[in-house]
Amino acid sequence: MLKNGNMILRPVLPWFKDSRTVLRQLTLAAVLVALYAWSAVGTHLSVSELVRGIPGLVDIVARMMPPNLAILPKLIGPTVETLQISIWGTTLAIVFTIPFGLAAARNISPHPLVYGAARFVLNATRSISEIIFALVFVAAVGLGPFPGVLALAFHSVGMLGKFLAEAIENIDAGPVEALVATGASKWQVIMYAIVPQILPEFVTLCLYRWELNFRSATILGIVGAGGIGFELVTSIRLFQYQDMTTILIVILVLVTVVDYISSAIRAKII
Repeated sequence: MLKNGNMILRPVLPWFKDSRTVLRQLTLAAVLVALYAWSAVGTHLSVSELVRGIPGLVDIVARMMPPNLAILPKLIGPTVETLQISIWGTTLAIVFTIPFGLAAARNISPHPLVYGAARFVLNATRSISEIIFALVFVAAVGLGPFPGVLALAFHSVGMLGKFLAEAIENIDAGPVEALVATGASKWQVIMYAIVPQILPEFVTLCLYRWELNFRSATILGIVGAGGIGFELVTSIRLFQYQDMTTILIVILVLVTVVDYISSAIRAKII
């Protein structure tokens, strides 16, 4: 009887397992649909509103053409300033990232309290937008590119430090154990066993962060932190749409150039 019962249950069990999988999938789909519906209500998503806004959008685009190329000489200074903001913001971020990244790596952090504090700092700086940092630093040190540099540096530390710490945690432990066995100090282990493993990845990450910082630097002028963003927001406020088109073209060209340079350097490293 038991043998016959097992023979009966065998074809039933796969169906039962499949039905539970289907039920979980349907439940997940229902939760996602409910989540998107809730978000749509909260954000007032409306196709009709979008359709009604198309004539206004077309009117703005028509006013943006043709670009006012006569302002190009005036944009040279702000464009160079934007590039300088991104370079110094990224460089300062790298300087501050190294100690925080080392402290936030669980396998080499000197103490759990140091690890927790470093992780908290990285999470805090990563969660606050560079625009918020720029507002704070503009109020603290005044208008100009310097608060933009500080804003990019503080915000970038969070991302760079997190990825640096994770890269250290994922290294091959063999070289580390070999150096420890020879009596090497902790700094010697870091320099000769850890740095060679993470350096290519960290340099690539820093180049990617520079790209992001350049894009961010183009809008920091909106809050008075210097760069070409100040010219952009001025043209928008004065309804000088043709000037705005020229500025957007300049930003697009510069972002493309920075992306190309960064990709070329990464290709050489990797």
